[in-house]
Formats: sequence, C-alpha cells, structure tokens
Amino acid sequence: MATKQITVPAAQGDLHRPTGVAQYLSPVVHDLVALAVNGKQAHWHVRGENFMGVHEFLDEVVAHAQDGADTVAERIVALGLPVDARIGTVAARTSTPELSDGFQQSDVTVREVVAQLDATLETVYAAVKGLDDVDLVSQDLVISIAQQLDKDRWFLFSHYAE
Repeated sequence: MATKQITVPAAQGDLHRPTGVAQYLSPVVHDLVALAVNGKQAHWHVRGENFMGVHEFLDEVVAHAQDGADTVAERIVALGLPVDARIGTVAARTSTPELSDGFQQSDVTVREVVAQLDATLETVYAAVKGLDDVDLVSQDLVISIAQQLDKDRWFLFSHYAE
C-alpha cells in the first residue's frame, strides 16, 4: 500500500517567510520587554498626585507588555527561528527612551511611560506595515498588540494633567 504524499503549501508561497517575520517581530519583542521592565521600574518609583491610580495601572501595562512579548517571541520560534531577548540585547536594541532615575512625581512618570508606549507603538506599527506582504498571521498578532497598547496609552495619558 502506497502512502499518500501530502503537500502543504508554504504560506504566501515564500520560503523566506520566517526570516521576514523575525525581521519585523524581533524589534517588537525588544521594545515590549523593555516596556515591561521600565514599566515595573516606574511602578516602584511613582510618587505624588494620582499615585494609586498610576501605580496600579502600571502593573497592567507591564502585564500587557509581557503577554505581547511572549506571543510575538513564540510566533518567531514557531516559525523555526530563535529569539534573542537577553537583557543586554534588549538594552542595546530597544527604541524606548531611558527613564529618569529614582523616585518621580506621577506627572513625570506618566509622561515618561507614555513616551515608552509611543516608541513601542511606532515599532509595532512598522511591523504591521512590513508584515502586510510577508505574513498575515504575524501581522494579525501585532495588530492585536497595537490595539492593547493604544488603549493602555489612552488610560495612562488620562492621568496626566495638562
């Protein structure tokens, strides 16, 4: 009895898809890991007006960043490539700005974490655009992350008194 040969077409017909996906998703991983670490740093050091609201919401930002980083990293690995999210690599490659050192008033914390979110969103939206011709499944993942980060930015920015 002959075995039936099953052919599975390469997604979008491109054998270089994993490399293309990693090209766009690796910077997203780096920025999300940095956002999670920096969000926790900000969480520990926020002071002043709106303390409790900002302090507690930063934990949500951190959780969303960690979940997003895990989802994106697992997508890269599922396509057969490794992910380098070691802290030294993340520090060298992230686009997120550095936070101020030590305790900060809540308005400074909010402004700085919004800048973290803005930098991460820029990277995420670049991935959305770049993945349009590479891999729609990966693009869908980063669209979902963009939606959550946009919402987190809005919630956090609402604490900022202009």
